[in-house]
Amino acid sequence: MDEIVFYDTLRQGLWIAVQISTPILMVALVVGIAIGLFQALTSVQEMTLTFVPKLAAILAVFWITMGFMTQTLTSFFTTRLIPLIVGG
Repeated sequence: MDEIVFYDTLRQGLWIAVQISTPILMVALVVGIAIGLFQALTSVQEMTLTFVPKLAAILAVFWITMGFMTQTLTSFFTTRLIPLIVGG
């Protein structure tokens, strides 16, 4: 395999990883900031208050974006990786 093809495939794979993880990470960030602000304003320092809502929001976003994630990974594999494995 040529070096250019290897690095281009690696670059595409990393970019797809960023695209797939962005919705989940953004929701985790927003929910974490909102809960942190709520805890600072009310002086409630409960550990489960930060964990449970963040986990619920992450699961909800994962469920919503699961089709996008699957479609993106499937198209990357069928258009990029499988032809490289077959030798095309």
